[in-house]
Amino acid sequence: MPENASSEPVRPSRRSVLGVSAAASVAVATGLSGAAHAADPPVAGEFDVVVVGAGAAGMTAAMTAAARGLSCVVVEKASTYGGSAARSGAGIWIPNNSVIRAAGVPDTPQKAATYLAAVVGDEVPLARRQAFLDHGPAMLDFVIANSPLKFRYMGGYSDYYPELPGGLPGGRSIEPDLLDGRILGAELDRLNAPYMPVPDGMVVFSADYKWLTLSLVNSKGFAVANECLARATNAALHGVKPLTMGQALAGGLRAGLMRANVPVWHNCPLTDLHIENGAVRGVVVTRNGAPALVKARRGVIVGSGGFEHNAAMRAQYQQQPIGTAWTVGAKENTGDGIRAGERAGGALGLMDDAWWGPAIPLPGEPYFCLAERTLPGGLLINQAGARFVNEAAPYGDVVHVMYEKNAAAPDIPAWLIVDQNYRNRYLFKDIAPTFVFPDSWYQSGAVHKAWTLDQLATRIGVPGAALKSTVNRFNSLARNGEDLDFHRGDSAYDHYYTDPGVTPNSCLAPLWLAPFYALKIVPGDLGTKGGLVTDARARVLRADGSVVPGLYAAGNASSAVMGHSYAGAGSTIGPAMTFGYIAANHLAG
Repeated sequence: MPENASSEPVRPSRRSVLGVSAAASVAVATGLSGAAHAADPPVAGEFDVVVVGAGAAGMTAAMTAAARGLSCVVVEKASTYGGSAARSGAGIWIPNNSVIRAAGVPDTPQKAATYLAAVVGDEVPLARRQAFLDHGPAMLDFVIANSPLKFRYMGGYSDYYPELPGGLPGGRSIEPDLLDGRILGAELDRLNAPYMPVPDGMVVFSADYKWLTLSLVNSKGFAVANECLARATNAALHGVKPLTMGQALAGGLRAGLMRANVPVWHNCPLTDLHIENGAVRGVVVTRNGAPALVKARRGVIVGSGGFEHNAAMRAQYQQQPIGTAWTVGAKENTGDGIRAGERAGGALGLMDDAWWGPAIPLPGEPYFCLAERTLPGGLLINQAGARFVNEAAPYGDVVHVMYEKNAAAPDIPAWLIVDQNYRNRYLFKDIAPTFVFPDSWYQSGAVHKAWTLDQLATRIGVPGAALKSTVNRFNSLARNGEDLDFHRGDSAYDHYYTDPGVTPNSCLAPLWLAPFYALKIVPGDLGTKGGLVTDARARVLRADGSVVPGLYAAGNASSAVMGHSYAGAGSTIGPAMTFGYIAANHLAG
């Protein structure tokens, strides 16, 4: 296989080569571009392919390699498998896949290509975008055929920019169907825990949350809540251990690896890549407390996640204020694979960006805020007491605006202002309507409550007159049903997490009933989206566009095919699985 033959003229942009000169110097100084070191640690095993990371990208890659007849091992830093995917809602964005076609979604390859080009732009090469679109449907069919996973269409979950050419207001996103955890046997105990557990006595799909939020005020919401309860009852009667969302995805992929006899080595962190004659031919890990070499006859696929929990890397590459306390990514994601690939000569791209979303810094763990900032009866303000963004915009866009405007008009932290009418109607996180917020939320400073807007302004340190003026203006716009200031409700996407019982605009309702609440909003994320620059075959590239032989990357260890944008729900996991699949197939070819 011609490892270093480039199939298309893909060259990283200026943005993508941050730190590459230094990395190349380190590579030369340490001999990474030459022969293997005499002091290599003991060999723990030799395989055709070594996959780093047991997340969605890594497990899909390993399952593909095994199906192509290659011997494979997955080395995983954590004592669990699933990574950030297991913690997630597991939306998957793959245009033209068999699940949405069967549901009658009017998608075509041309629509998808037009839409992705409009969303992402020229920052990501056409060949790489097209590889995702071309191979994504085949990847999904492969996963369905080689694992117990089945999928459901998330009907109505709009693409994030449905008004752009090729965008679909009904959406393209899918999620895993229910999986019986019993098929995992003892491996069920190793499944990484969800970011937010499903309520006791319910079986909930990601698409249900929109309606559960409205269960007190909407007949469909009430019906969905009952359906979630009925699923749990049925599962209990039949002895099923029901898994949904990220738990189902990670569990199903692990079951696929079990079926293919692919071993997963836990508590086995990557420390470096192993180079022989200029090509990546294995990894150095810590296993059983000691260094070990795992050789790869064909190559290494890095699917080790991003660097969201590496404070030094976040400080180096990303805007302030930033840190590791606001992310909901898996705690093991500290950029190990990215740094190892950089030392081997790989270029980096999109390191300044993440899969952002407004978050509430609750004690213990941040809460990634989806429906709550979109529901009618709430608005976001900056530290001057003024609105600054369309609260219902795609979550990544809201944080991009926070950073763009923060220097001139501080909005980190921002504040979500709601009233008691809002609290009487809607689920908030896992707090039922009318129920009080936990005392710990107030004690941590994440939430403030007051009987007047003046008092609330004092407690959060914003000008009282400005806050009252902002709320009065917002109330006037809400009554008329048109947000003349930030156009909330103009896009079909804006209405996904809203209340259809509110008219004339389901996104907008006035704040009028005391007490009033202010919830602190910071730039949270699902993980970072910068990493090793790859080509259409998932091969890692150097700064000059040449291939690092034997090295592949997928998922958040690679520079995202979505660029600085986000096409729809599942734009993280869909490409991660697809490029893991592409990498393994190329190694097998």
